[in-house]
Amino acid sequence: MPQNASIYEIHDDRFRHLIVGSAGLDELYSDCRWAEGPVWFADLNCLVWSDIPNQRMLRWAEGTVSVFRSPSNFVNGNTRDRQGRLVSCEHGGRRVTRTEIDGTITVLADRYQGKRLNSPNDVVVRSDGSVWFTDPTYGIKSDYEGYRAEPEQATRNVYRIDPESGGLDAVVTDFSQPNGLAFSPDETRLYVADSASSHDVTAPRYIRVFDVVDGKRLANGRVFCHLDNGLPDGFRVDIDGNVWTSAGDGVHCFSADGALLGKILVPQTVANLTFGGPRRNRLFITATRSLYAVYLTTSGATLG
Repeated sequence: MPQNASIYEIHDDRFRHLIVGSAGLDELYSDCRWAEGPVWFADLNCLVWSDIPNQRMLRWAEGTVSVFRSPSNFVNGNTRDRQGRLVSCEHGGRRVTRTEIDGTITVLADRYQGKRLNSPNDVVVRSDGSVWFTDPTYGIKSDYEGYRAEPEQATRNVYRIDPESGGLDAVVTDFSQPNGLAFSPDETRLYVADSASSHDVTAPRYIRVFDVVDGKRLANGRVFCHLDNGLPDGFRVDIDGNVWTSAGDGVHCFSADGALLGKILVPQTVANLTFGGPRRNRLFITATRSLYAVYLTTSGATLG
């Protein structure tokens, strides 16, 4: 895509203050099958992301791309906890894992009420250390992004892992296919995408938002925004509470009140994104085969 302002679509003047008009969309890598789960490592000045069908995780470090992990067990979403450890959702293992500093793998969750999880998809860590993740069925629908299997869970849930006991609680159970999730900057709200329209054209294409109660429960679920192109998958929130979400035609930016501010147009369908760089003002975008990046005037609300 040309390195000019044509990559931007302005829907609200507030968007003009979030973008750098002269900043272009940089394609950093282009040899994936389905790029997902980007996470920024500020201490190492690098980005790690998933290439799910190729069973690998890749690392980008200022122009150099290398294999971070292979086989990856079909890892999808990634984040870091408050100790800097990598937390990942494995489609293949149907589990959420943590990579310790010495490289060993700790299983954080793989069953709920004695039955296997579906295929954990995306994950965030709250400031209190609790781990929140979504569990749709994409990883067990076929052998392309995991291993085909029948779901053991009756519903497709959003879960919370308690930081003290390690106990697993289903905090929302009425999603069709819960996907990306992120907290507001003050962690009083949790946004969760429903991407069921990927396999059901009649399903809504929206992100819902919930109030976080006592850091443990969710209440007052309501629709935050609808997408007008494609479906919401992964997303992040900036320091001002704006939601930057993946979409069919690129990245859509919504204000905290749910208004569409603008779009960053991307040549391929976007799956996920994260803020990174030394000032967290560079948006890294995983889009089908490629990893892209663009500089903004805002920065990410959380690390990873």
